[in-house]
Amino acid sequence: MTTRTRNTTVSWSRANARRLDRQFLSGGTRSARGPAHGVTGTVAAMLGAHAQVLSAAELSIGLRAPGTTRTDVRTALWTDRTLVKTFGPRGTVHLLPAEELPMWTGALSAVPVGGSPFPKDARMTPDQVEEVVAAVAAALEDTELTVDELSDEVIGRTGPWAGDPVMPAFQGMWPRWRQVLHLAGHRGALCYAPNRGRKATYTNPGTVPMPAREATAALVRRYLLAYGPATPAHFARWLAAPRGWAGRLFEELAGNGAIEKVGFEPCGEAWVVAGDPRFPSAAPCGVRLLPYFDAFGIASRPRERLFPGAAYERALAGGQAGNFPVLLVDGEVAGVWHQRRSGRRIAVTVEPLGPLDAARLRALEEQVERLGEVLEGTPELTVGEVTVGGHA
Repeated sequence: MTTRTRNTTVSWSRANARRLDRQFLSGGTRSARGPAHGVTGTVAAMLGAHAQVLSAAELSIGLRAPGTTRTDVRTALWTDRTLVKTFGPRGTVHLLPAEELPMWTGALSAVPVGGSPFPKDARMTPDQVEEVVAAVAAALEDTELTVDELSDEVIGRTGPWAGDPVMPAFQGMWPRWRQVLHLAGHRGALCYAPNRGRKATYTNPGTVPMPAREATAALVRRYLLAYGPATPAHFARWLAAPRGWAGRLFEELAGNGAIEKVGFEPCGEAWVVAGDPRFPSAAPCGVRLLPYFDAFGIASRPRERLFPGAAYERALAGGQAGNFPVLLVDGEVAGVWHQRRSGRRIAVTVEPLGPLDAARLRALEEQVERLGEVLEGTPELTVGEVTVGGHA
């Protein structure tokens, strides 16, 4: 059951319940809503799956879509090409629906770029940035290259300056042009291709970005449908965009009647898509496991409400979400967990911040069983120091 909230205040509980529902994280583990949307529909609802570690993205998707396995995600990504692995929000690697790439590239390339974090002698001029992005796009057209092969192509198409080793890297220095690798992704000039052995490769997705104004309006609408009510500051943090730019964008959309204000108990006022002011009347319930950098934990704000009390200290890294896989109980973070794989065996250890009653423990066992199905292994659950089950 849902109720309308125009001219009233939305509580945290109701807002959180709607976000969970739209993320396919509400109700029981075997919710019927996920499969109808499939892999790409689930990723679309999440506004991208963080994929710096691909197995975490596979788990984020699979735990929302019953019946989906990591093989299904990989098939969508590398065979069917309905997903694209590229640089998404905050310049981090994400899986995005291929059909939505014009919106994403149009919006991401419209986000104002701040000052360079690199020393003056390592920076690139605006003209050099444009030259490198054009070189990346041309080099990757109809081919797949490793980063070293791409580097040779970029330097050959621009000049020796692009190859100057001025960027600190893990075990040495990267060439100058690498500082705009993520920007090339945002412009639609680059995305990931299948690995060649252990090496990542890149290709040109052939995407024509949507016009900036249309794309940013579409992204705000999608964000508010998934995570509203939200403020411009929440949107700016999620996207790593300037707050002033986000505020002006929201003002323009409000002036066009595309979004509307509602009262939001933790924040005073916040925004939803116009005509979308319905929220569940029931409080969130259920048990869920979310992996590293899951979209729900990253985007849901105010963060102190999702991570209440001791969870704020235990499950965040200096206030940053995503560094720990989390246990959700009734829609809020109530612990952390980790896994260790050896062959098909997956040892899952859950550390709740408080005791779990029998019903919640059964729900946790179901969730771990589902984790094993997604990762195509045999899970064994340990809560604290007590082994309470293990089965595929």
